[in-house]
Amino acid sequence: MTTYQLYAHGPEVSQIQTALAALGLYHGPIDGDFGGGTLAAVKAFQRSKGLPPDGVVGAQTWGALFPTAAIPAPALLGQPLPYRCLALTGSFETGSGPPDCFAGVAGDFDHQGMSFGAIQWNLGQGTLQPLLRELVQTSADLVRKIFDTDFTVLQSVLGADPADQMAWARSIQAPPGHVLFDPWQGYFKTLGRQQECQVLQVKYARGYYDRGVGLCTTFDVHSERAVALMFDISVQNGDIKEPVTTLIRWSALRLGSPVRDRTCTGPPRLAWPVGGGHRRPAPGGAERPATATRHTG
Repeated sequence: MTTYQLYAHGPEVSQIQTALAALGLYHGPIDGDFGGGTLAAVKAFQRSKGLPPDGVVGAQTWGALFPTAAIPAPALLGQPLPYRCLALTGSFETGSGPPDCFAGVAGDFDHQGMSFGAIQWNLGQGTLQPLLRELVQTSADLVRKIFDTDFTVLQSVLGADPADQMAWARSIQAPPGHVLFDPWQGYFKTLGRQQECQVLQVKYARGYYDRGVGLCTTFDVHSERAVALMFDISVQNGDIKEPVTTLIRWSALRLGSPVRDRTCTGPPRLAWPVGGGHRRPAPGGAERPATATRHTG
């Protein structure tokens, strides 16, 4: 059953916020983000209708808000699986659901100049430039409309050598937060919310998706949830290697999972403590420096 509750994102949440605002119950932005303000407004509406004030918009609460419409499934479910996988991982990276998960922008705190998009393609490792160049080539009118008089600056930067690109990126931000100055922050945020940019990000993430599907085959798991998990593992870790592969197979045997390997007769011994630090590989596949951990939410 479809429900919308705390931490949900999307156009359906915007619809809920708009209806609650019209009733004078919600006073925040119509941003599609089901946060505390939306939660309080939903509870207030439920109390006014004699409904259990649980803050969850299910069929009953939706019907009270929109008497002539059935509760819709999230629009995201209508998107292809590669798009949904990227949006989910992007929400982990940016702390926002679609479309804002495609519009994440970060500065030079990890010495990569600037990063952009659902999985933070960046200038320092040369993964952002090809995406932006193709976007300018295929959707020049759109990019020109967003960047306006600074469109020629963007073109010039994309044609410069890497050192000049990094110098430019550092010139439009300031420590310690390394947040891009406006209007550049706003330009890139607006760009990431456009369908053309999102489609291109899905294209540039295809290698991770294919690797994730390969991991599903390796472990004989085939649900959409499994693909999403393996895609995120592909983005964050690159792959699943030994001895973790053997540990997963052994654990799956004990649980009666379809992941089977009859050569696994006992638990593998790990050469390092389980847990510890985590490093997210850069979108190009190379690992970031050990000291760089990206948090953009």
